[in-house]
Amino acid sequence: MSLVYIDGTFYEKENAKVSVFDHGYLYGDGVFEGIRAYNGRVFKLDEHVDRLFDSAKIIALEPGVTREEMKKIILTSCAKNNIKDGYIRPIISRGVGDLGLSPYNCKKATVVCIAGSVSLYPEKVYTEGMKIVTVATHRNYNESINPRIKSLNYLNNIMAKIEGVQAGSPEALMLNTAGFVAECTGDNVFAIRGGILYTPDVQSGSLDGVTRRTVIDLAIARGMKVVEHCMSRVDFWIADEFFITGTAAEIVPVVELDKRPIGDGKVGAQTKALIADYKAYVASNGTLIPTL
Repeated sequence: MSLVYIDGTFYEKENAKVSVFDHGYLYGDGVFEGIRAYNGRVFKLDEHVDRLFDSAKIIALEPGVTREEMKKIILTSCAKNNIKDGYIRPIISRGVGDLGLSPYNCKKATVVCIAGSVSLYPEKVYTEGMKIVTVATHRNYNESINPRIKSLNYLNNIMAKIEGVQAGSPEALMLNTAGFVAECTGDNVFAIRGGILYTPDVQSGSLDGVTRRTVIDLAIARGMKVVEHCMSRVDFWIADEFFITGTAAEIVPVVELDKRPIGDGKVGAQTKALIADYKAYVASNGTLIPTL
C-alpha cells in the first residue's frame, strides 16, 4: 500500500487528490524536488530541501512549512512506505485559487510528498552507453523561467524530450538561446578531455544539480581538474568521454552525440571510475530513515 502526504495527512494512493483549482495543476505554478534513498538513508536531504526552498523563494511562493518540517515530512513519507532504496518527490504548489493567473488569490500553498521507486533506463545503458541527439528546442532564457528553478512547469523540457524520442533517442541535448550547451532534458552534462572534467556553468542554463555537485566533488577527490564554463557542441563531439548526471538517472555514459562517436564509441575508463565512486558514496551517506 502506497501512502501519499498531502497537507498534513497521509492518503492511500488511490485517494491522494488535490483540487482542480490548485494553480499547480492549472498553471504549473509550483516547485518540486527529486530525491533518492539508498540503504535506508535519504541522500543529500539538506541540499535538496535547500534547493526546494530556494526555488520557492525565486517564484515568491511561501511554502507554509519550515525546512525542518519539510525534512520530517520526507523522512516520515519514506518510513510509512517502507522505503529502503527509492525515490521521493516533495512538491509545493501555489495552492487553490480561481481561474485567474494571479497567485495572490491562492491563500495557502499545497504541500505533497510521494515516496516510491523510479527506474529511468535499463542496465544495458549504464554498461554500453547511450546515443543521444541535439534538439531544436532551446533551454529557457535565464530571465524568462530561469532553469535554476525546479518548477512544475516542465513543458520546455517535455518538448525537447518529444523531439529526442521522435529521433530515436532516450535523451536529448539542449542548447541555450546563445547556442551554447545547457543540459539534457532532465540531466546535467559532463565531458572529459585530456583528463580534465568539463561541465557547463549554471549561467549557461543548467540546473545546479545535486548529483552534478556530488560528481564534481568526487572528481576533485580523484585528483581531476574540473572546469565549469560555456561549452559548445564541438566540446562534446571531440571529448574523450561524455556522461550525464541526475538524481534519478545517477551517472549515465554517452557514447554518441549527433551520430558522432564519443572517443572510441565505448564507455570510458574515467566514467566507469566515477560511476563506481558514486555508487560507493551513496551507499553509505545520507540521513537515516526513522522506524515508526
